[in-house]
Amino acid sequence: MTSTYDMIQEAREFLESKTSVKPEIGIILGTGLGRLAESIDKEAEIPYETIPHFPVSTVEAHAGKLIFGKLAGKSVMAMQGRFHYYEGYSMQQIVFPVRVMKFMNVSKLIVSNACGGVNPLFKPGTIMAITDHINLLADNPLIGANDNRIGVRFPDMSQPYSNRLIELVSKIALENNIRIEKGVYSAMSGPSLETRAEYRMLRILGADVIGMSTVPEVIAAVHAGLEVLGLSVVTDSCLPDALEPVDLKKIIAVADKTEPLLVKLIEKVLEAL
Repeated sequence: MTSTYDMIQEAREFLESKTSVKPEIGIILGTGLGRLAESIDKEAEIPYETIPHFPVSTVEAHAGKLIFGKLAGKSVMAMQGRFHYYEGYSMQQIVFPVRVMKFMNVSKLIVSNACGGVNPLFKPGTIMAITDHINLLADNPLIGANDNRIGVRFPDMSQPYSNRLIELVSKIALENNIRIEKGVYSAMSGPSLETRAEYRMLRILGADVIGMSTVPEVIAAVHAGLEVLGLSVVTDSCLPDALEPVDLKKIIAVADKTEPLLVKLIEKVLEAL
């Protein structure tokens, strides 16, 4: 049986045959946030289905391409579309691209997502820097045999999201008159949306937003020794006493409207690194 490490090396060798870029920074673009890719000075654009051992994104708003190039003067490797637990993928499949990033030279990961606002102060269109997370996926990508070539057996999670990068993005937001919040991201498997009782539970637990992604990739990134910045866009309010049926078109519209601010923040962060 081929080991995870060997599969990573096969994917790396394939990608290195397609691009000369040695990416310093990895970027994961979430639902409705894929247009940052348009700002990248592209050297290579590679469909997921052509990359050895890569899953294929099945979500409508995810393009399913790996992009190599320059953004704000930095060499980047950007995932235009990610993978989710609810698509039927294993945790190891979901985090496989992050592990490939490690062996492609990436040292920092910027991960974005669209999410629901559990904190009543976080209205749709709010950008939130993730300070911590709550894993309610009932799984973890590190379960199973550990390969020390990828990361340590018991990675410390006292600071999964870099305080240094949170301070940097906060400073940049202030300088550019962009309002951002800070808070805790919680992840549940989906694809069904949460019930009123679950939203109440999440708020009691200390969550500010709820989503169906990000946590597995961040765990794998910390395991691999990457420095992580997480940015969420609140696309709908999840207040149990004023809950309305979710309209996916409205969620995408809010993400689209907020995306230019998120793109500006990410570009400015890259310039400052």
